[in-house]
Amino acid sequence: MKICPCGSGRPYDECCGPYIKGAANPPTAEALMRSRYSAYVEHEVSYLMDTCIRKDNQRDIDEKSTRDWSEQSTWLGLSIISTEKGGPDDTEGVVEFSASYERKGLRDLHHETGRFKKISGRWLYDEGTVAPVTMVRAGPKIGRNDPCPCGSGKKYKHCCGH
Repeated sequence: MKICPCGSGRPYDECCGPYIKGAANPPTAEALMRSRYSAYVEHEVSYLMDTCIRKDNQRDIDEKSTRDWSEQSTWLGLSIISTEKGGPDDTEGVVEFSASYERKGLRDLHHETGRFKKISGRWLYDEGTVAPVTMVRAGPKIGRNDPCPCGSGKKYKHCCGH
């Protein structure tokens, strides 16, 4: 039994899995947010694309960048900070969340306030405001004169660091 990446503690097949596979629609804005995080973890980029509102005056979602972010990151966890509306009977909702991940040796925290709309009975991600964050190196910084971490025995500046 695989536990759902969204942090609910429930089995994936009983939580976000049915939404991502198209067997059901998330009943709330928060459920959609959680399933979108799980889609990043599971590299289900088509679900991410399908659950966004696309406006005529905005550029299309960059599928390649979304796929790269999903596949090149180690996803560490999702925290729901707050929700406003977004229930089964609402048509709009706001979910503030943070998603932590590691990519290219740097640990980051994506902190966003996302706005969601229910259109034709289906919750969709509309837009979000990302809070600025400071990235933190996951490991120690390697100096130019330190031994190269590849194990060659050379100084970093004469090996992988040039």
